[in-house]
Amino acid sequence: MRSNRAKLRAVSMAATLPMVAGALALGIPAAHAADSPARQALNGTKPLWATAKADKGATANSAAVNARVYLAGRDAAGLAAYAKAVSDPSSPHYGKYLSAKTAQARFGATKAQVDAVKSWLTSAGLKVTSVTQHYVAVSGDVAAAEKAFGTKLHNYAKGSATYRAPAQPASVPAALRGAVLTVTGLDNAPHKANHDDQLPAPDAVFRNSGPFSTYFGSNIATTLPDAYGGKIPYAIKGYTGKQLRAAYGAGKYTGKGVRVAITDAYASPTIAFDAGTYALKNGDAAWKTSQLHQVLPNNWTRTTECKAAGWYGEETLDVEAVHAVAPDADVTYVGAASCYDDDLLDSLSKVVDNHLADIVSNSWGDVESSQTPDLAAAYDQVFQLGAVQGIGFYFSSGDNGDEVANTGTKQVDTPANSAWVTAVGGTSLAVGKGDKYLWETGWGTEKATLAADGKSWTNFPGAFTSGAGGGTSKTVAEPYYQKGVVPDALSQANNASGNRVVPDIAAIADPNTGFLVGQTQTFPDGSQQYSEYRIGGTSLAAPTIAAIQALAQEARGGKAIGFANPTIYADYKKGVFHDVTDNPTGSGLAVARVDFANGLDASGGLRYSARSLGKDSSLSAVKGYDDVTGVGTPANGYVQSYAKH
Repeated sequence: MRSNRAKLRAVSMAATLPMVAGALALGIPAAHAADSPARQALNGTKPLWATAKADKGATANSAAVNARVYLAGRDAAGLAAYAKAVSDPSSPHYGKYLSAKTAQARFGATKAQVDAVKSWLTSAGLKVTSVTQHYVAVSGDVAAAEKAFGTKLHNYAKGSATYRAPAQPASVPAALRGAVLTVTGLDNAPHKANHDDQLPAPDAVFRNSGPFSTYFGSNIATTLPDAYGGKIPYAIKGYTGKQLRAAYGAGKYTGKGVRVAITDAYASPTIAFDAGTYALKNGDAAWKTSQLHQVLPNNWTRTTECKAAGWYGEETLDVEAVHAVAPDADVTYVGAASCYDDDLLDSLSKVVDNHLADIVSNSWGDVESSQTPDLAAAYDQVFQLGAVQGIGFYFSSGDNGDEVANTGTKQVDTPANSAWVTAVGGTSLAVGKGDKYLWETGWGTEKATLAADGKSWTNFPGAFTSGAGGGTSKTVAEPYYQKGVVPDALSQANNASGNRVVPDIAAIADPNTGFLVGQTQTFPDGSQQYSEYRIGGTSLAAPTIAAIQALAQEARGGKAIGFANPTIYADYKKGVFHDVTDNPTGSGLAVARVDFANGLDASGGLRYSARSLGKDSSLSAVKGYDDVTGVGTPANGYVQSYAKH
């Protein structure tokens, strides 16, 4: 799939995101437990790595602390309940969405709650630095933070580094019970997405070498060794919007009148030029004036730590994929100031607070073991506030399969594991001559390189390289909409009472059957030039599904779909999904791939490999629901089915 250079671009996570997502069951607000009659503990604010064994002693009283106190609002339980009701096709409240203003008035924090939180924090010696609808941000020293939150801050060893964290869960005065959702920032370990600073120049150029296939099987590698008993085709050059629209049943729909938002970190300085050039070169409709918008922060931060330039390709892929599949949809890119959770949350909140779109594509995340419940509560609150307004969030399920090869532990990714988002898995897609849909497998790649004598593939089929994220959450309870569809063997894998299983739906992800994108990149001579390359990952699947949802929203007369999972599962047996399996043809499947050794041209030599399809770590795409592709991929009739809801 990728050389070292391509690794960042060929998968969904332009970097990793140790963010926190939720150990919360659908509809249950953050848990609080009394640790004394006078105070209420905020469960989840002491991270799991803050153990007695790792304790290095008290943090200096003078050390600086920057924290956010997230507001629970006036009716956290009511928010969750209404978010469920408006999203459930069987509910009398289905589709009865609220405006952003009404949602805030009904569920947001009251002025009295905000004033009480500010008073408590300032009385402890902390300085309020900003107040939003969602949180009160403060700064101060450790001594003031300990006084405010009723805990001691210690230093703890975490891997090879040392970080500050609460020695006991933080707490708030009992009088504020119900007003405070959680607090973040008391531990200073990085909570970030990998994917007064200035954005750097684009990354070094990456190009694919041919030979290519223009559709699956169009160019057979006759001079290379056999695989699975015969000659195999060269990898796709990169599918176009026309091919994807045909494969997923777009029909006449174009997303006209529908607004799609995309969140990532930072912002490509050449996105308008790149998107316009790509559409012109690849047969997509030209962008209309004011069809592409950007909502950006005043300042960028942590650009070196977060590898800002690496996020440009992510934004480029998301914008170009949405437009290729839904060419008339309005697209708003909302860039976070950094790859840290607080900034990504701010971007999501901008979409919700200003109702910038009805459909939100998000191609970032990290592993569930990086979760803590504090930020999970903050994320889920934003997703619920979106749901009551008819806003749906679509998250990549990840690119490392069951994560064992990546982390040593079988686990799912976050925030795709949230019960309030649509997790998008990935496939290898075969589109044939005349844009005909042939088949899909679950995306999982094993790579074998060409032997030195050119007569065989070394250790065929080779080692696992990447695949669609999926599996069973260890922390999130099984949501009601999955019951009766997800097999017990999956939902009960970690808990007899059932947990959330990922993903919900899927689309093209395999970089070897990937999508062609165009981006301005930095060439060896220092010049910046537009260039095209093939890309994949569930980073491609998420915007593809978001675009298809835009078509579906158009099909229902523009009425917002909102949080789509209850509808997706309700329609599971209605014949509107491709039921994807790992072995659709009855024999092994692979493609031949040729790569430039230097990622640019043939001067450094070529590398040949056979990439097997449908081999996703321990995960399997089987008949029915599975933990690689969920209910499957959109088929003919899927888009039109929304007109009936």
